[in-house]
Amino acid sequence: MTERLSDDDERRIAENIEAIRGRMARAALRAGRKPEDIELMAVTKTMPAAAANAALRAGVRLIGENRVQELCSKLPELELDGGEVMPGAKVHLIGHLQTNKIGQVLGHIDMLESVDSAHLARELSRRAVAEGCVLDVLMEINIGGEDSKTGIKKEAAPALACEISQLPGLRLRGLMAVPPFDPDKEKIRPFFAQMKHLFIDIRAEKTDNRDMNILSMGMSSDFETAIEEGSTLVRIGTAIFGERIRRLEQ
Repeated sequence: MTERLSDDDERRIAENIEAIRGRMARAALRAGRKPEDIELMAVTKTMPAAAANAALRAGVRLIGENRVQELCSKLPELELDGGEVMPGAKVHLIGHLQTNKIGQVLGHIDMLESVDSAHLARELSRRAVAEGCVLDVLMEINIGGEDSKTGIKKEAAPALACEISQLPGLRLRGLMAVPPFDPDKEKIRPFFAQMKHLFIDIRAEKTDNRDMNILSMGMSSDFETAIEEGSTLVRIGTAIFGERIRRLEQ
């Protein structure tokens, strides 16, 4: 039987999620958008499966994991099938994927948000075709041009999008980015705005394997700014779980 958190921790996570949804809605309304058009992902990096399940019971329908090994260890314990009242949740891999680990995740994730090279895209295509499946993917953009981060340069994104669109077994659903961190949200805003313009430009090119409606950007420290600039999916970890739950695994 899967371990559950204490009632206090379950309640705290549910309250955090409710508060975040309120902030998301207000940010959407400030931008003249519909709150229901932005999806909330619970990022469960370093968190036990019990914490992820608490978020699912609180109504989150999307789980994000950064590392393949951690994803594989948690999957058997995740309560992803919520039945008729609470539809089944989905799982995205949001961290960098090495080609030698494709087999560990293909068929177990609903989307890979971190395609950052033609080499990875080609290998994903080859493996997906062999497995007889179609994998939804996002291109990861290194919007700040930071050496410490993965992702392709924005200038190279249109060409990679074109190549992905021609690969069988893949469906390009949108873009993902992690902008440079700055406590001043107004200094981050231009990066989000650049992502929105890039998203619009790439989406305008219609191809069979391109169905772009996801702009994944915004985390605990900046998700409201990201929503104001056009994000359709925010990836929240600390603001949902805090630091306390991590001690369960120590």
